[in-house]
Amino acid sequence: MRIAPITPGSRPELAAQEARIMAERGRISPLYQVLLNSPPVAHGWEQMLSAVRNRNSLPAHLRELVILRVAVLNRADYEFDAHVPHALAAGVPQATIDDLRMQPLPDAIALSCNERLALELTDAMTRDIEVPDALFERVRTAFDAQALVDLTATVAAYNMVSRFLVALHIGH
Repeated sequence: MRIAPITPGSRPELAAQEARIMAERGRISPLYQVLLNSPPVAHGWEQMLSAVRNRNSLPAHLRELVILRVAVLNRADYEFDAHVPHALAAGVPQATIDDLRMQPLPDAIALSCNERLALELTDAMTRDIEVPDALFERVRTAFDAQALVDLTATVAAYNMVSRFLVALHIGH
């Protein structure tokens, strides 16, 4: 790691914040141990990512497909490995998880139309930043406004997560 992590329980002034992270996440991962070097950023991060991951309208399997794909595209192996158990628990088959690592996605990957569309959006947002109008129109017809916001926020948030992890060598 490029920044020393904060050992949980070592700084009394962080006790309440650590308790909130534990309540939401079940543990204080290496990511959050690094984030705790900046308590305001750690707080905002936890609030935003908990909403994106735990309180959005996307089905869990779709959310996890998107998170895994972002991790692959950004070479964030730690993030990918951390989300495989969540994807499996959400019903994503191991073969699909394995296929997500391929560049480009194989045509034969077993996905629904909406899953394939969500991954097209993920690839466009992650690789190119800008989403072509034609792709956005297809996404808009498949998802209602809340799901569209939740899908876009999930892709954007996990780009932030993976880029933070990679830049600071968290999980290496």
